[in-house]
Amino acid sequence: MEQLHNWRPDFLGEDFEALTLPLGKDPDGSGDVQAVLVRYQPEPIAGRPALLWVHGMTDYFFQAHVAQYFHEQGYAFYAVDLRKSGRAHQDGELWHYASNFEYYFEDLDAALGVIEKQHPSVVPLAHSTAGLIVSMWLNQSPSKKIPALVLNSPWLDLMHFDHWQVGILRRVVNVVGRIFPRLAVPGGGLKSYGQSIHADWDYDMTFKPLGGHLKYLGWLRAVLNGQHLVHTDRIDVGVPTLVMTSSRSHLNQPYTAETDTADAVLDVQQIQHWAPHLGKDVDVYTILGARHDVFLSLPHAREEAFDITAKFLQEHI
Repeated sequence: MEQLHNWRPDFLGEDFEALTLPLGKDPDGSGDVQAVLVRYQPEPIAGRPALLWVHGMTDYFFQAHVAQYFHEQGYAFYAVDLRKSGRAHQDGELWHYASNFEYYFEDLDAALGVIEKQHPSVVPLAHSTAGLIVSMWLNQSPSKKIPALVLNSPWLDLMHFDHWQVGILRRVVNVVGRIFPRLAVPGGGLKSYGQSIHADWDYDMTFKPLGGHLKYLGWLRAVLNGQHLVHTDRIDVGVPTLVMTSSRSHLNQPYTAETDTADAVLDVQQIQHWAPHLGKDVDVYTILGARHDVFLSLPHAREEAFDITAKFLQEHI
């Protein structure tokens, strides 16, 4: 209970507060790690149903307008910066590195433990890589406090490879990734997406560089193993789920106006294909002209994402 009294002002500004969640020793050998929980509290929020934003790779919580919107809708809004990410990153840590996505379960359990003391329910709102992580978490750690799930462009398949190629790659990476987990691997292609959202949204370029943080073989192994659970129908989130994606992708291209109205990070057809494998009650909704983070889209698509989510929450909370 003592943690509840250690909130401090957050750099997002007035009405935002942050709470450090110590997590103990890192299984990946980075010493003591931590997560950071953020809340939006312009007025007392205890007793409201809560939302928990969980960010993706090369990311952290900065979407203040999302917190403000859902507060006005009657929800308590929280976000968690996962270990080695954003506010939680400490000197000497590899940005966003985890060799097993199950390690993040501890971060999510710690955040849920704080939130559920003051709120009757918690709905995770997970973006990109976190869509995979949170789905794995709910599959393994169901909670009566979690009545529904919202996924914002979840990463459910490895791009640019056929399914049989992914199977071969996973076997190779499983072996080599155990031996050289911190070997940097090529990848990225995020610069055009970074340029697109940075034109409209202000965020910390240290936490979220335009081209993304370095990626490592151990992390890629964790991605492939998590996605394999989805592809072999070994994930069941156990709650009604809303999945939102853009209507099209615009990948590995220099920044143009087209980048502003498409997913410039993931293949939306892959998301639409695999999302129904996450559970028995999954609603996939495509948004014309949405960006990869649908809540950072241009106004028409952003407003549609808000409307869709608000209606879904009203139905399931």
